[in-house]
Amino acid sequence: MRLPIIVLVITGVLLTVLAAACGDDEGSPQPTTEATPKPTATKESTPDATAGDETPAPEFQEFDAANFSQSTVIDNEWYPLQPGTKFVFGGFTTENNEKIPHRLEFTVTDLTKEIQGVRTVVAWIADFTNGELVEKEIAFYAQDNDGNVWYFGEHPEEYEGGKFDKAPTWIAGYADAKPGIKMWADPQPGIPSYYQGWGPAVGWSDYAQVDQVGQETCSPLDCYTDVLVLAESSLDETDIYQIKYYVRGTGEVRVGWRGPESTAEELQLAQYTQLTSEDLAAVRADALALEAHAYEISPDVYGKTAPSQ
Repeated sequence: MRLPIIVLVITGVLLTVLAAACGDDEGSPQPTTEATPKPTATKESTPDATAGDETPAPEFQEFDAANFSQSTVIDNEWYPLQPGTKFVFGGFTTENNEKIPHRLEFTVTDLTKEIQGVRTVVAWIADFTNGELVEKEIAFYAQDNDGNVWYFGEHPEEYEGGKFDKAPTWIAGYADAKPGIKMWADPQPGIPSYYQGWGPAVGWSDYAQVDQVGQETCSPLDCYTDVLVLAESSLDETDIYQIKYYVRGTGEVRVGWRGPESTAEELQLAQYTQLTSEDLAAVRADALALEAHAYEISPDVYGKTAPSQ
């Protein structure tokens, strides 16, 4: 039943007065005025996609090649990449609701490669599922003058039944690809979600957000306090996140999961070693062999880059 107009007006006035009175209540929560550290986003347009219907789209960060005067010295406390350091992660992935053993080896080589005017550090990555090599990859990192670690691209080769299948390569500066932030110098909650790189030609759209700080976690090697937690996802995933745990002076120590159990993944740092010169030389040879193949199969992207050295 529709109320007379005069009743509606009086009711509206009363509600307005009551709302104003509540807003003046000293016991009511007030907006914080403390500034939250946040990166500077570029003015470039961001793709029309979000991490969810109510989540703002990730941001690109302003890239300036002149801000990388000692780019291969990666001493960010949350993500140090010293040549010869090898991380081995063990755990499982879930396929068709079945947990499959998963092992990931990440080695910082002593190779460097120039990408978009910046000399980057080359990492070698080998990925094993149920004991079988399913992917090997070279990836490229650099640290800017502010201490932020950037990701400049990757050449991953995927294998099926022991045979080469495909290589979704993206390198910043080619085919509209952009570098992104891998780790902030001072990661804090409240920083808007940010792209870790951008490779539209191969659908690479990973982004991250600071999820928690000051946490505790354990790996087979040790238990840790004051842990940084990042939530990472991509534009083609909805409400699915890798939850990554970082420790000062070491880097990544654990990978968890937030999303459906049917796609869950769990990895923990099982080995953390400094390679001998002989072992490092062997990894360098593997990385250079993969790069040689990259020049053959990716002439329009990788083929346009300068060789690693």
